[in-house]
Amino acid sequence: MSESLEKVRQHYDDVADIYDNRYNRNRGRFYYDHIAGHVMDCIPIPGRVLDLGCGTGLFLSACERRGGCGVGLDLSRGMALRAQSRCRESEVTWGNAEVLPFRDGCFDAVTSLLAFSYVRRPEHMLSEACRVLRPGGVIAVCTLGRNLFTSGLPAIYGMAEAMKVRRIGMGSFGENYYTDGEIRDLFECAGFDAVQVRRCSFAHLNLADPLFGIAKRIEPFVEEKVPRLAYNILARGVKPE
Repeated sequence: MSESLEKVRQHYDDVADIYDNRYNRNRGRFYYDHIAGHVMDCIPIPGRVLDLGCGTGLFLSACERRGGCGVGLDLSRGMALRAQSRCRESEVTWGNAEVLPFRDGCFDAVTSLLAFSYVRRPEHMLSEACRVLRPGGVIAVCTLGRNLFTSGLPAIYGMAEAMKVRRIGMGSFGENYYTDGEIRDLFECAGFDAVQVRRCSFAHLNLADPLFGIAKRIEPFVEEKVPRLAYNILARGVKPE
């Protein structure tokens, strides 16, 4: 494992106990459920899902509630252990999404929420995802995109690391924030057809009150009319039959 990935793994081992406090309560729950809903709408449910960077299993658990099941994989052993305790119908393991320990064509869908920016070799991860999907299977990835708001995040996160702030994602990890064109090219080069890329999510949980409440109310308008202001990129592709 590279030094940068080891740093990511250690960070999420350290914060695994507070992850649900961020994404499973209050505004964090609204933010996560919103992007999870976008991803869920892209994939066949019920079906067998591989969730890459599964965290504490929030998305896999949502799949189970809709009759699906599958496998969660996370770089952090601490996160994977919490996911396994939450997801009763699915398996959870830990490892690197760039080298998947699964046979060809064994999943109906591959998903990833808020983890793709950490991948060092995204072309390898997407190629592996294509391999383990059945023909006609779907991949859906939601990750931070590059825009006016996210361009300053690396500097902010670097300062947070220097100040030893113990919050999810607060560190200098060399994340990649993609443009719509960049992520489309990655998906197409990995062999996916019918690639769709769009922006989603304007009410980011890091916004202070009352800005979060305002962003919540205008979020549907932003996503439809001025998507460049949205924080996340949602990319979907289909493995050729």
